[in-house]
Amino acid sequence: MNLTQIQEALRSANIDGWLFFDHHRRDSLAYRILGIPSDAMVSRRWYYFIPAQGEPCRLVHKIESATLDAVPGSKLTYSSWTDQQQKLAQILNGAGTIAMQYSPRCAVPYVSMVDAGTIELVAATGVSIVTSADLVQQFDSLWSAEQFQMHVEAGKLVDQARRETFDFVAEKIRAGEPLNEFQVQQFICMRFAQSGLIADHGPIVAVNANASDPHYEPSETKNSPIKPGDVLLIDCWAKLNKPSAVYYDITWTGYCGDVIPDEVKNIFDIVRDARKAASQLVINRVASGQELAGFEVDDAAREIINGKGFGEYFVHRTGHSIGEEVHGTGANMDNLESHDERRIVPGSCFSIEPGIYLPHFGIRSEVNVFVDSVRALVTGEEQEKMVAI
Repeated sequence: MNLTQIQEALRSANIDGWLFFDHHRRDSLAYRILGIPSDAMVSRRWYYFIPAQGEPCRLVHKIESATLDAVPGSKLTYSSWTDQQQKLAQILNGAGTIAMQYSPRCAVPYVSMVDAGTIELVAATGVSIVTSADLVQQFDSLWSAEQFQMHVEAGKLVDQARRETFDFVAEKIRAGEPLNEFQVQQFICMRFAQSGLIADHGPIVAVNANASDPHYEPSETKNSPIKPGDVLLIDCWAKLNKPSAVYYDITWTGYCGDVIPDEVKNIFDIVRDARKAASQLVINRVASGQELAGFEVDDAAREIINGKGFGEYFVHRTGHSIGEEVHGTGANMDNLESHDERRIVPGSCFSIEPGIYLPHFGIRSEVNVFVDSVRALVTGEEQEKMVAI
């Protein structure tokens, strides 16, 4: 935890303090941002208040008085519920507006960690509570230079595995050998392991109607064969097997045959153009020094797909934040599932992955975009046309 930077951010945002709260490790953000050890005992409620000025204060239960010893500040202990409430009001005394892991109307669910009852309890002390979403983005989702380099390295390995996977499918089809989605998924997992890559689950390998389920994953018992005339979607994400490594996450599509049907090509072209419109908006805004919010990127992609008459088949947000977890805590490119007004800030990375999901096949095209202080860039290879498998 960098106390100086947090307090500077609070003052810049005209927020009087940041109140962290947890019970039984419900708020993983708090532990990462504050650097609380994973072995800390947390069976009782604790509070940690960082004021914009001055010394932080810890409020912990008497039987777990060492829970927050890893973070700086004074310490108060409580035992009874009345003592807890009295001392909570004490540490917040003088504060007007404070941030918590709360999101109005749950607009940003990744940040909405504090339960409604605790919000009521804190508000009863007389403070006004605002969302910590922008603070969380600043202190939990921004990459270091080393993390960016690990992302680029992982990207090269993932892109190589993706090329090899399409070649593997082509070889099996040309030889007339039976092949299914699960076998292809396992081929990718094997190549990831050989390359020193890890992933939390996946990847997605889906043909035809299965590709119209954005979260479809094959298994040994649930899979479809891959054969000539099929549309094949591959969505794979991985990171280096190193501390603090961050993910690289892409989706490519191909057609099992030499001549891609006009309908398939048309849908791919629309999705590709939507992806490029969204990424170009980010690149242009950052280059011009203009602010940009996540919902605006979603709008740019959705405008292309809506304009071609396929808006009802684009059923998810345009992109998500990427970090040490494949779905990070920064701004999402979203004006569908939520209205994400968070600014895209230097040091952040996110996916841009529009899709059209028809009843008989689906197409998604995904790249990663990284933003620094002067530019935005697509960090890996971009698919410009369908892969003819």
